[in-house]
Amino acid sequence: MLDNLSTWSSEWQMSFNTDKCHILHTGRHNKNFSYRWGNGELAVTTQEKDVGVIISDCLKPSVQCAEAAKKANRVLGQMARAISYHDKFTFTRLYKVYVRPHLQHCSSAWSPYTVADKDLLESVQRRAIKMISNLSGTYEEKLAALGLPTLEESRKRGDMIEMYKIMTGKSKLKPEIFFTPAQVRSGAQNTRGNSGFLNVEEPMLAKTDLRRYFFSQRCPRLWNSLPDAVKQAGTINGFKAAYDAHMGLRRL
Repeated sequence: MLDNLSTWSSEWQMSFNTDKCHILHTGRHNKNFSYRWGNGELAVTTQEKDVGVIISDCLKPSVQCAEAAKKANRVLGQMARAISYHDKFTFTRLYKVYVRPHLQHCSSAWSPYTVADKDLLESVQRRAIKMISNLSGTYEEKLAALGLPTLEESRKRGDMIEMYKIMTGKSKLKPEIFFTPAQVRSGAQNTRGNSGFLNVEEPMLAKTDLRRYFFSQRCPRLWNSLPDAVKQAGTINGFKAAYDAHMGLRRL
C-alpha cells in the first residue's frame, strides 16, 4: 500500500510530507515492523491526533482526558481574568460555549472509564461552578440551580445520540458493524426495524477494559432500557427532547 501511494505521488507530482507521516503500533502482540516511504524510514510515534482526538499506542483515553482538561482549564482561566463579576447567567453561557466543548468533543470515541480520568474532567466543571458569584450549596445543588448535568450524564447522552443516528440510518456508520440485534419483545413496534433490542455482551467475557468500555459494548444496555417511543423519535432534536424527559435530565 505504501509503495502504491509513493508511486502515485511521483506520477502525479503530488508529494506527501513524510515528516508528518508516522507509524503507531498498537496491540500486545504487535511485531512493531518498520515501514519505508521511498528511500526513507517512517518515524514511530506513541500517540497521534486525529480530528482533535489523541490516540495513544495503548489505546487508553487518559492522554486525551489530560489534554482536554488542560485546554478547558486554560480557557476557564482566561475567562476568569477577563470578567470581573461572574454572574450566573453570563458565566454559565460562556462556560457552555467556550469551555465544555473541550471536555466533550468526540467523547463517544474516547469516553473515560477510570475514576481518575472521570474525576479529572469533572474537576474542571467543579472549578467553573465555584467561580460563579452568589451560588451556594453542594456541587449537585449548584448544577440543579444552573440547569447543568454532570459531565458523565452528558457523555451518556452523547452516546445515545450517536446510537440513535446509527440505528435510524442518520449516520453513515452501519449498525451491523457495531451491534448484533436481539429478539424483539412481544408487542414492541420498531421504526424500519431499527429500534429493537441489541445483544449485550456480559462484562466478564471482555478480557480487557478497552473491550469492556468500548462504544459498541457500553451502549447497548442503556439503549435497550429506553422506551420504544424514545428510540422511534422522528428527528434528532425529537430524540434529544424525549431522552432528556425520560432520564429526567436538566436542559443541556
